[in-house]
Amino acid sequence: MDADTIADLFSAFGAVRVKRMFGGGGVYAEGVMIALDADDILYLKADASFAAELEARGSHPFSYEAKTGRRTITSYWRLPEAAMDDPEDLATLARRALVIARAAEAAKAGKSKGGKASGTRAERGKPAPSAPRRRGAPK
Repeated sequence: MDADTIADLFSAFGAVRVKRMFGGGGVYAEGVMIALDADDILYLKADASFAAELEARGSHPFSYEAKTGRRTITSYWRLPEAAMDDPEDLATLARRALVIARAAEAAKAGKSKGGKASGTRAERGKPAPSAPRRRGAPK
């Protein structure tokens, strides 16, 4: 699907930007990826609760064929067919995907800041690394 078509579909939701990736495209709103375009099919970012709602509407998760077999990515679920013809429905679903995408980004940022590697070396009980010896400096 081209970027203009995607922008038109999401017009009731708001501005989106499409970045080409892996033969498809990532659909971004407010700096986070809320949807995936693969083979002209849109998949929305989903958590377990949203995935269950989408599944109840006949949706399924994104999957692709890899060298080792079929892979399924459960964090992206197909946009229900009915939403393709209903701009308000699509906008509602896209807003939900945006909230989920923001939460996922926040969780990712929290892991990198608050995980095992957070704090100074001393706070983690490790000695500071010694400064590298300059070439030609006495031992």
